[in-house]
Amino acid sequence: MFEISSRAVQTSFQAVCFLVGSAAAAATHVAVKDDLGNDIRLERPARRIVSLSPHTTELLYAAGAGAHVVGVSNHSNYPPAARQVVSVGNTGAVDIEKILMLKPDLIIAWHSGNAAGQLQRLRAFGLPVFESEPTDYATIASSLERLGMLSGSLAAASLAAASFRMRWQALASTYHARAPVSVFYQIWEQPLMTLNGKHMVSSVLRTCGGRNLFADMPQLAPGVSIESVIAADPDVILAPDGAGERTFARWRRFTKMKAVMRSNLLTVHADWLNRPGPRILDATEQVCVLLDTVRHRSAAR
Repeated sequence: MFEISSRAVQTSFQAVCFLVGSAAAAATHVAVKDDLGNDIRLERPARRIVSLSPHTTELLYAAGAGAHVVGVSNHSNYPPAARQVVSVGNTGAVDIEKILMLKPDLIIAWHSGNAAGQLQRLRAFGLPVFESEPTDYATIASSLERLGMLSGSLAAASLAAASFRMRWQALASTYHARAPVSVFYQIWEQPLMTLNGKHMVSSVLRTCGGRNLFADMPQLAPGVSIESVIAADPDVILAPDGAGERTFARWRRFTKMKAVMRSNLLTVHADWLNRPGPRILDATEQVCVLLDTVRHRSAAR
């Protein structure tokens, strides 16, 4: 399933060459679909792009479009060059006037993070809005290619996408069939919140042989009770780094929980895991190593 043959690599390279040639032949017209299936059409590749979330900023730079990014949301701190770009406000409440002053020809937004009303206002001004909502590795890879097409950097974007796919498949082939590990991923303490199976974090867990105990919850970021987590009795409790010791203090009181008994209260790099961009592969590698640690501790008992 995850094997990469030399023939597949050659086919991928030929496809990239075809796409690049096609893009060059029709350089004055660009058309792609965003993650919601909306058609995004430009008369020419975008030269002034505003990114409304940290993960879309990372995608744009990885796709070779960094030189055309003229505005970013707060907390767009990677790559370092993005820190020098004008901020247009917080993801949930961007500054529409400031965005308009930048005279963008393309907006890259986060579907579940940006306010729908604000995106409608931007569209009302005639601005094309690409909505990003990656929930799996394949969508991240194709996002690189689509953003490369929109910005005229398809050659660089295609290489980045091919590299992303190869590293993802290598990780998946190494870890996905290992013994399952049940996971509670805590994203917030008060109220206690997690992520469901449709979130990119669950794709990471599955790649590493992990099982999200609350995958079936209907909300993307549901609230859960302490009692429900205790009843589920996860093998490991994961939380973003930087959350502090207080994150795990409440769980240490429940000494009969497997995660507590086996010291499986572990943290992961928040920006890597919570942003569905290229660095999700760094998060995957980290999570896979952590889940292997949990397996070894279980085997040693």
